[in-house]
Amino acid sequence: MLNGRTLSIGFVMAILSATQAVAGDGQVLQILVSRNLQSLKVYDGDKVVATSKVSTGKPGHDTPTGIFSVLEKQKFHRSNKYSDAPMPWMQRITWSGVALHESNSVPNYPASHGCVRMPAAFAQELYKMTERGAHVIITDAPVTPERVRSAMLPRPAVSPVGPAFMSDVAMTPVSAQNLVPGTELAMNDAASQSKMTMRPDKPREPIYVLITRADHRSVMPEVQALLNQFGYDAGVVDGAAGTQTNAAIAKFRKDNGLPDGVMADDALVAALFAKAGRPLPQNGILVVRRNFAEIYRAPVTIDNEPKALGTHFIEARNVDPRTGFAEWYGFTLSNRIPDAAKKRLGITEDADAGAEDSVANALDRVHMSEEARLKLGELLGEGSSITVTDVESLSETGLGTNFITLTEPTDKVQAAPEIARRQTNSTSRIPGAALSAAAISGEIR
Repeated sequence: MLNGRTLSIGFVMAILSATQAVAGDGQVLQILVSRNLQSLKVYDGDKVVATSKVSTGKPGHDTPTGIFSVLEKQKFHRSNKYSDAPMPWMQRITWSGVALHESNSVPNYPASHGCVRMPAAFAQELYKMTERGAHVIITDAPVTPERVRSAMLPRPAVSPVGPAFMSDVAMTPVSAQNLVPGTELAMNDAASQSKMTMRPDKPREPIYVLITRADHRSVMPEVQALLNQFGYDAGVVDGAAGTQTNAAIAKFRKDNGLPDGVMADDALVAALFAKAGRPLPQNGILVVRRNFAEIYRAPVTIDNEPKALGTHFIEARNVDPRTGFAEWYGFTLSNRIPDAAKKRLGITEDADAGAEDSVANALDRVHMSEEARLKLGELLGEGSSITVTDVESLSETGLGTNFITLTEPTDKVQAAPEIARRQTNSTSRIPGAALSAAAISGEIR
């Protein structure tokens, strides 16, 4: 019995089969929701391991589209926005209030206040399958992960052993009379030295990589560092233009004959970098988060700058640092760039979003330093992802999130009535059997 209703024996067996298939991999699954089809599919690489009907936001309460991840999980949660409504098996994907959760009302059309409603039995089992960090992608038309190949994609590598691991190595005694005065050495025999060049890693947490165009906001950490270097106290180098940074910018502008203000515009950036004797920043930025916190960033160069990159998502599976092998699966998302953003970024040509190999074509336009490539290889773990997009979504990405990329669909095509009628009234897994109709009916809010 589940919630007072009987499950078919076939469905119970399907739950056991699928749960065992993804045990321990709850952070690497991709949950793909289609608003047009009112459907949800769970992918493990390019294989569907679970599927369900859903109900997304009704007109005026649209469920946002884009790239998200599970930020928080609660077996029982109540809405703090809609009359304390119950939201069992809640998996939050934005701190602004969007989540996947159980509902007794999952019609084959949008009916929620913005969340993704799921039938009770499926919501509970999906909750068991996932971990915080699992990818959630919401689109209008459905997307399907496909194998992606590009020379730009990093290859996993065994991390080199640094000074922290010197205690693992047998030391060879050294006579003090052989030392140059003032020099401190730690010598190893040849066999031990070969052992310490590489160190097997325990399974690595996935990393979340964002590649996007650089603008004044993305170079703010460098602006702050240079202001501090030249004696203008910009405070902590954190990329946030607060009161102290703005005051430093205003003083630097005044001292260097720039128009008054606190803007980190092209003129300010050019003056700072010229004063430092450095070339202007590259036109792209790569940022890495792990466990919802930034751990690395580096500049990249984007070829054919006037042409949009588009928005793409790629995930690494079967990552093996010892062999340098990883399989990458990804897809392109429909995303309209606002005219103001196009003007600010100098974009005059749309991306080839519908073209074959559009993901690889976008990746091949991005170039990073060898240092950055090696760093990604050392960090790369199972389920790591890369998002490529022209415009960073700062409104949702923040403390306690991975990179959230909001998309604006280029069209608003709704699911045709005949498509809606074809949607199954059951919730199933692959391999699967139908959940009885009684198990997915009811009402929540």
